[in-house]
Amino acid sequence: MDIKRLFDIIYYQQEKYPQPDAFVNKENGKWTPTSTAEMIEQINKMSRALLARGFKKGDKIAMISNNRTEWNIMDYAMLQIGVVNVPIYPTISKEDYEYIFNHAEVKMCIVSDAELLEKVLAIKDNVPTLTEGIYTFNHIPAQKHWTELFNEHEKISQEEVDKIKETIEEEDLATLIYTSGTTGKPKGVMLTHKNIVSNVKASLERVPVDETAKALSFLPVCHVYERMLLYLYAYVGVSVYYAESIDTIGDNLREVHPDLFTAVPRLIEKVYDKIVAKGNELRGITRALFFWALKLGEEFELEGKSAWYHLQLKIANKLIFSKWRDAVGGRVKCIVSGAAALNPRLARIFYAAQMPILEGYGLTETSPVISVNSLEKGGMKFGTVGKPLKNVTVKIAEDGEIIVKGPNVMLGYYKNPELTKEVIDAEGFFHTGDIGEIDNEGFLKITDRKKEMFKTSGGKYVAPQQMENRFKESRFIEQIMVIGEGEKHPAALIVPDFEFLKSWAKRKGITYSSNQDLISNPQVIARFQEEVDKYNAHFGKWEQVKKFELLPDPWTIDSGELTPTLKLKRKVILQKYKDVIDKIYGRK
Repeated sequence: MDIKRLFDIIYYQQEKYPQPDAFVNKENGKWTPTSTAEMIEQINKMSRALLARGFKKGDKIAMISNNRTEWNIMDYAMLQIGVVNVPIYPTISKEDYEYIFNHAEVKMCIVSDAELLEKVLAIKDNVPTLTEGIYTFNHIPAQKHWTELFNEHEKISQEEVDKIKETIEEEDLATLIYTSGTTGKPKGVMLTHKNIVSNVKASLERVPVDETAKALSFLPVCHVYERMLLYLYAYVGVSVYYAESIDTIGDNLREVHPDLFTAVPRLIEKVYDKIVAKGNELRGITRALFFWALKLGEEFELEGKSAWYHLQLKIANKLIFSKWRDAVGGRVKCIVSGAAALNPRLARIFYAAQMPILEGYGLTETSPVISVNSLEKGGMKFGTVGKPLKNVTVKIAEDGEIIVKGPNVMLGYYKNPELTKEVIDAEGFFHTGDIGEIDNEGFLKITDRKKEMFKTSGGKYVAPQQMENRFKESRFIEQIMVIGEGEKHPAALIVPDFEFLKSWAKRKGITYSSNQDLISNPQVIARFQEEVDKYNAHFGKWEQVKKFELLPDPWTIDSGELTPTLKLKRKVILQKYKDVIDKIYGRK
């Protein structure tokens, strides 16, 4: 069976590797499996029900949900009748919900829980296209449960669904995924069946598992990274187990014993920090052994280490690292990492501990994988994002920007041909906005970001300029620079509007001898915290400024922080205030 459209994948699984536990949720303390055959039965019923409701090719349904089997049933049901799935991040602001719903012309919305329902209810009256209602995956009093949709499936025959399936082409739009835009408005990335299917097929050779494997899934399925991997798991015949929540990952890993899972560097950092914290609690010989093993891990190389080193590592694996492996279920063959840069030190340690991390690189616009490391001989190099996939052409432009071409490159940005032309050139190359290099062995390395937009270590994009413009609406704030590239969270350097601040301080009876004295006052810091909290409310959780430092001197052209057109010289400011930034992020 040739896979050309995304929904072909689930039928392919039934034909080749029918699984009793294709997708598994944990409900009321019990893992509840849905077999491949049951998935297909429910998918077809839902397709029929949507057709009975009048849905047709090109209509949009938004899903705002945690990872769960129901999401996949809805997704495949939409895909095979040409309805476009618009998955949305649960953590974005109400303003962004409203914009996306209207821009995509969403007809129906499905949310997982009461909190998300409340967000959607707050904007539904401002979305005229939302005519087919709001449904929930969880049972919520007085709300329509998603299973109510099934009630109408008998009005439409299965033959009708099969007929429509035949008309769905690989070039048809499969999904609209909205990503943060530098101008503030999210951009709707148009991905076709071919875009994602080509990425699934090309990534297949990099995944070291087969139909006997289990995967634990917890990264947001609304992100194309986890979503493409869910299609890939289904294609390979891997059983997908959904973690209950981010907080229960540790328990779920030990219950499921997965062969692989995906993560972002921030999560791997957290796991590592916890392990080291436990090591620090040890005493005597046990503590010494723990840190000896850690040091061995830091020195790990794929080739060239002595027999003596490997003997020591074998002992370290038996005494120390085996406990690490047990903590993640004891069967992990690899961890796939993406969405932000992984510290090469961690990559070495985890590889030494027999839990190799396969770091990859991609964007929503490239469906998403451009390159990824693999466990094949010559397929891995620390500090790189691996070799490009075989069906993706990667070049380095004259200015160092990574540009890519292939069947995985998006159709474009929805309703925005101008922006599409800016990023996809006449030859069909997509301009990533990242700076990188390809070494003599063909490994891709990301060295910098071309634009000011940055990613936190959790893999979330942050558009600093948009945030800065909003924060400068405060009468207390004269200048601000949002920082956080590769860090745990965004933070900010703030230059107060001293004229306004001093008049406020006078009203409050605050005395001071200098600007530095004034900004060190606890009452002043508390007032700025109120301002930061107020303006943070306009942004998604991952964008919000978690810490800030007030600075005593304004940034000027003369002192070197501003360009002649009064733009921030970000690199200059980062360098000048390195000590302040280290303080913000708890570095000595």
